[in-house]
Amino acid sequence: MTKTPRPGTPVRGSRSGVPVMALFDLLGRSWALGILWILHDQGPCTFRELRQHCEMMSPTVLNTRLRELRESELIDHGADGYRVTALGAELYQHLAPMKQWAVRWARHLHTSD
Repeated sequence: MTKTPRPGTPVRGSRSGVPVMALFDLLGRSWALGILWILHDQGPCTFRELRQHCEMMSPTVLNTRLRELRESELIDHGADGYRVTALGAELYQHLAPMKQWAVRWARHLHTSD
């Protein structure tokens, strides 16, 4: 079982666990960003709904990501399913501009071919 990246502990890219590197390690794991995006955009989702939104990823991977995101306090689980926390919503607001940038980047790459 992999450990959830935490600031101050060794993570991919940083032996000292610089906070931004711990965040990049967490968000760089398969489906971590996707789950955050889905829960922010769709609202609370059950495990089954998340699997459907995530192209039927394996239950093992989904469980692992949900555990990591919960341990990082970016999502939580309630009676209505998994949902983004206030901290997760704040992170989303910082990441959302990257979506628009990525669209411009894709256009640029397409036109430079």
